[in-house]
Amino acid sequence: MRRIVTGHNTNGKSIIKIDGPPARSIGEEIGGLYEIWNETGITVDTHSDIDNADSDIILSPPKGGSKFRYFKIMPTPQGVSVEILNQMAEEAFSRIGAAHHRIDIARHPAMHKTKTIDYIILLEGDVTLVLDEEEVRLKPFDVVVQRGTNHAWINNGKEPATLIAVLIDRDLKE
Repeated sequence: MRRIVTGHNTNGKSIIKIDGPPARSIGEEIGGLYEIWNETGITVDTHSDIDNADSDIILSPPKGGSKFRYFKIMPTPQGVSVEILNQMAEEAFSRIGAAHHRIDIARHPAMHKTKTIDYIILLEGDVTLVLDEEEVRLKPFDVVVQRGTNHAWINNGKEPATLIAVLIDRDLKE
């Protein structure tokens, strides 16, 4: 994956500040989460050379901030018990500072809920979005507007599924 980040030079002219792969990734052995860009919610300094994605990977953006990332979901291994899947999900969410987002895992071990509005596009694969009471099967280029609901993603295929997401911190009314 190639990431191009623009900005300004000292003369105020638009330039390319970064041209390369994502600065950070985590969990490649189970698919992976790849940070493209993060914003803290404060003023954006377009003259800065700082790579805002080059920091510890945390699931949710900071208060008032946003995250732009892509993630891969591997197919669920056949014959693995729910207890093992739950242990794997618990470990994965802990690694990205998100153990507290797993509030009701009754429907699936990877269920989680964040205080964000997320714009998600399935790029490739066969994925089901699981909610508390419903689920929907997605095809490539289907778009999900995820509004702070408890959810999980299931890869129904035999190959990794790739999704791209923008997460924006928001005060949500439930």
